[in-house]
Amino acid sequence: MRRLAGMDLPGKEHVEAYLRHVVRRNRRPRTLYSIMGSIALFLGTIRDNGKRSVEDITKGDVEAFIEHEQDRGIKITTIRTRLMCVHAFLRYLVEEEIVSPDVFGRRIRLQLPDRLPRAMDPDDVLKLLSVIDHTRDRAMILVLLRTGMRIGELLNTKMIDVHLRERRIEIYEAEKNRMGRVVYLSDDAISALNIWLKERDPWEEYLIYGRSRGRICYSTARSRVVKYLVKAGLSHKGYTVHTLRHTFATELLNAGMRLECLQVLLGHRCIEETRRYARLTDKTREAEYFKAMSRIERGQNDGDDRHNSELATIFEKEELCTPYR
Repeated sequence: MRRLAGMDLPGKEHVEAYLRHVVRRNRRPRTLYSIMGSIALFLGTIRDNGKRSVEDITKGDVEAFIEHEQDRGIKITTIRTRLMCVHAFLRYLVEEEIVSPDVFGRRIRLQLPDRLPRAMDPDDVLKLLSVIDHTRDRAMILVLLRTGMRIGELLNTKMIDVHLRERRIEIYEAEKNRMGRVVYLSDDAISALNIWLKERDPWEEYLIYGRSRGRICYSTARSRVVKYLVKAGLSHKGYTVHTLRHTFATELLNAGMRLECLQVLLGHRCIEETRRYARLTDKTREAEYFKAMSRIERGQNDGDDRHNSELATIFEKEELCTPYR
């Protein structure tokens, strides 16, 4: 409770009342601490979006919180746990007639989105880019789309981290795992950045900044992307800021990039995370099938499987067929 008192959060009195309610249910101190932390994160997001009262919470605020946690690179299991805590808190507020039941939609139940947002269709990418008429926003969205950076990483990028001649941006401290890495810039991203650099204030420290000077917050960046999705007629497809990163990963995988290389670009520690993150499209799977089947039909696959480096690794690690005894 003392820790909560020092936080600048909307509706702290309701949080304190809810925590007392939880204490009466004999929850363990560790559980209570986890609940308070999850609610504080949620209300902090609400505050950053400009709301100062819990009475104004909507379903959109909950969705924005989920997106924010995904963009920070938080594990899906952690997001699920935090969302359950937020759900219980909101249900308490509804029962106390502090918040409208509409916050839950048709049912008093919150559903977590897919493990990761799906990639944008290529035609939708073109539609989105065609409606961006703001120099800074175009640079921001193209850099996200062509580098796979997390939104938090881009918003923390300073001018000293950007090297246009070398076509790269250096990330010294990734938001999720503190793993420094380098991402590279495509031609269209460089073009958009060059236009933005001609207009921006050269004395500003951050690459992307707002009217009030200093870097823009996540909620502002999210609202800008949502604005262009609506303008492009794509708001009904469920795309988010995080979709740009997923699109980057999926497009590179389908273009033939090795998973190990994509893993480094995305800043993943484990390649299984990359494998889950970027899925092959139906067209790529179809092309790979007919390519492999063509080799089989031409008789080029007879007895050569053991010489394939990837298959050799599989055979070494795991005995797929045990000998008959």
